[in-house]
Amino acid sequence: MTNDVLIIGGGVIGLAIAVELKLRGAKVIVTSRDFHAAATHAAAGMLAPDAENISNQAMQDLCWRSRSIYADWTHKLEQLTGCNTGYWPCGILAPVFSEEEREIGRNISPHHPITPSSSTTYWLDKETIHQYQPSLGQEVTGGWWYPEDAQVDNRALAKALLSAAQSLGVELKEGIAVEGILQQQRQVVGVRTNAGILRAEHYVLATGAWTNQLFPLPVRPAKGQMLSVRVPEAITQLPLTRILFGQDVYIVPKRNRRIIIGATIEDVGFTPQNTPAGVQTLLQAAIRLYPQIQDYPIEELWWGFRPATPDELPILGNSPCQNLTLATGHYRNGILLAPVTATLIADLIWEQKSDPLLSHFHYSRFQNKSSTSSVMLTHPLPAFPDQGQVNSLTLKSEAFPEKSFAPNPDTPLIIAGKTFTSRLMTGTGKYRSIEEMQQSVVESGCQIVTVAVRRVQTKAPGHEGLAEALDWTKIWMLPNTAGCQTAEEAIRVARLGREMAKLLGQEDNNFVKLEVIPDPKYLLPDPIGTLQAAEQLVKEGFAVLPYINADPMLAKRLEEVGCATVMPLASPIGSGQGLKTTANIQIIIENANVPVVVDAGIGSPSEAAQAMEMGADALLINSAIALAKNPPLMARAMNMAAVAGRIAYLAGRMPIKDYASASSPVTGTITS
Repeated sequence: MTNDVLIIGGGVIGLAIAVELKLRGAKVIVTSRDFHAAATHAAAGMLAPDAENISNQAMQDLCWRSRSIYADWTHKLEQLTGCNTGYWPCGILAPVFSEEEREIGRNISPHHPITPSSSTTYWLDKETIHQYQPSLGQEVTGGWWYPEDAQVDNRALAKALLSAAQSLGVELKEGIAVEGILQQQRQVVGVRTNAGILRAEHYVLATGAWTNQLFPLPVRPAKGQMLSVRVPEAITQLPLTRILFGQDVYIVPKRNRRIIIGATIEDVGFTPQNTPAGVQTLLQAAIRLYPQIQDYPIEELWWGFRPATPDELPILGNSPCQNLTLATGHYRNGILLAPVTATLIADLIWEQKSDPLLSHFHYSRFQNKSSTSSVMLTHPLPAFPDQGQVNSLTLKSEAFPEKSFAPNPDTPLIIAGKTFTSRLMTGTGKYRSIEEMQQSVVESGCQIVTVAVRRVQTKAPGHEGLAEALDWTKIWMLPNTAGCQTAEEAIRVARLGREMAKLLGQEDNNFVKLEVIPDPKYLLPDPIGTLQAAEQLVKEGFAVLPYINADPMLAKRLEEVGCATVMPLASPIGSGQGLKTTANIQIIIENANVPVVVDAGIGSPSEAAQAMEMGADALLINSAIALAKNPPLMARAMNMAAVAGRIAYLAGRMPIKDYASASSPVTGTITS
């Protein structure tokens, strides 16, 4: 039993779980940037497991179970709050336009499998369907009738859930943006937000389409455009009283004379706004299905982002962290699955009771694919496992063709809420040519490249054309304040760096590598100036990555003021002396709740691997690559060293002994 639960995400899933846990006696906190901006508000409210013709048996069972409890669930909410949820068991009609569609079971899109799956599904011929629902398009030749499907007013439901949470005493934190999940030893120890760190005994990730920004799960936004029309007041009786589920469109009538038309399915990331093409597509399909809708006035246009997974099934249940539960990836069925998700997740957290159905929606289904390689390691080695490979580095050998090595229990690097799959960062300075730098960045497999703002701004030698030399749609820029000797200078240059990132298309980039270095000989950072600048930049919304001496007390203080990482030097910058501060770096690693990036002084891949073996979260290496005889080849070596060191750290080295220990047993040997 866990009494203290923090739920990240204030959509219908997060709020439904919060209400269920609170009713069972838990202390619950819900964080949300904006409770009224969740995907819940952009839905149509269909409860349509039969009309959707879901082919996956486990998903079908999950949806049917949720639909079966929906009436009681919404009734309970209405009694608790006095809010009408708009639950309406209106049934769904799925018209078809040809006999071919009837024969293959309304195979109208890749999202709809080909056979009706419910025993309460009926076929209506042309005459019957036009009598049952007048004013359908003349091309309609018949259709399927799903009497058990229903609908709810999604916006009214969201309002009722929010009201229920408030009345029950759930602590609602609105305007809170979670920037990262703090983890130690496979435990969540807190979440970093724009208002500080929040902590609880247990955490639930219910952030929908934004999940991948906080945790390495294959959830992507699937944009959907929608619109509504209004039945004119002159029409006294509602002309449409059941949902029409047609080819590439659905039409959902509401009792308040509003009719919702939806929805496009677009893989365009988080691109906002309605488009003429999207709206036109919906209107053309809707008018073909129900022609008189063309005479109704348009009331509203909007869009939303569904959380889609590769198999279009949700991710529910346990996570790689022992005190983090997942409830995300509901794609087109978030409204439908809210009550059953709330029940299953509450059972899991409150009673440690895992319903067998949850096993079908475990995150590990995306991570169990074995490598098809027949050699131990292929070349070139990729950057550290990508989001589809996390926890599944399964390297095979010819000696064990049917076996795979133990899964790698790692997760990608998360800095200020942004996920990176490479743990090697590189720089752009000291290269002999732009071309050499470009090749080295590619070979390194890095996703973060640091850029000296002052040198780019002034077009210093070696930096001309640097901003245009890299593809900033694939690489995250880390502007740095190199050359700044005071806190004031660093703050000013950091602001310039943020604007530079915006000009290069990274509108949401608030990262800055903070360097305050008044010492011209040894280039050692100023601890006081660094702390002063960090405090101010954090207040201004920067994700601050401070370059520091390997000082454990300073590292802890910088973490406390809100820095996104700490970056202790291994030895003086550009010296290539290697790891000279291992004892202090080890202390920093053991005590940090933010990523530790070893920066400066690494000279060889062996030293890079050693730093990662110590438990560093990442490396920043510039000079050792740029000044090598063959920089691109050295970049590749550093990439491989970072991967090897990280895996070695996760594997855990053998203990060091003062005496020998035979590798082979001495019992059972041949004796003379």
